[in-house]
Amino acid sequence: MAAPVLIQIENNIALLTLNRPEKHNALNYETNDLLLYLFNEIEADTNVGAVIITGAGDRAFSAGGDIHEFSTSIEEGPDDAVREFARRGQTVTARMEAFPKPIIAAVNGLAFGGGCEITEAVHLAVASDQARFAKPEINIGIPPTFGGTQRLPRLAGRKRALELLLTGDSFSPQRAYELGLVNQIVPHENLLPAAFALANRIIRHSPLAASRIITAVTRGLNTTIAEGLQIESEQFARMAATQDCREGLKAWIERREPKYRGC
Repeated sequence: MAAPVLIQIENNIALLTLNRPEKHNALNYETNDLLLYLFNEIEADTNVGAVIITGAGDRAFSAGGDIHEFSTSIEEGPDDAVREFARRGQTVTARMEAFPKPIIAAVNGLAFGGGCEITEAVHLAVASDQARFAKPEINIGIPPTFGGTQRLPRLAGRKRALELLLTGDSFSPQRAYELGLVNQIVPHENLLPAAFALANRIIRHSPLAASRIITAVTRGLNTTIAEGLQIESEQFARMAATQDCREGLKAWIERREPKYRGC
């Protein structure tokens, strides 16, 4: 059987493809475990500067958790359901949110439930004009479990998030853009080229600087402004001691393109 997640590395960008198109790329336990393994591999690979995640086929990015699988865990009781399903999904989205290299979601179709939560967690997102989003967990009698009750209100605001969470209604890519869930909408056939173009605009810069920015933003969102400014200062101090910082300043003064080493 084909792996539930495919990986392709090209020109310093890793493309991860959720690969269960017959199940609308539903996130079963094997998929989540493999995603964690691949993120560990990508983090250690100094040749990879950014990650794009998309779904196989034209119908779905991911329709969310595999209901048939996690319903079995729920039947075993709350402790099993939390351990096997909720904690697993939260671990994956938390890993994406705090990942030290930029992750871009290329949303090619349905992004429901856990698929929407991946989009919320990653750093940037490009949506096809054929994409469709939803927070439908209430339709099966549960709240979101991969971080959706926490990240969507931070992106969209409490009342707008609660409308989506409490109704389960689907919404368009245009609405996702208005809510701050995606950065841009492109014609379906241009989706991956647009995601790669965005990734290339990022990886031309120092990978260390990108990592420090991601860390400062991710940690700072959940603190007071004073604590956030302290985090920002700490990340600047770490960057100021690097060769990349010295090279960036020297290149700017000399009016040339910098040559970053990632150190």
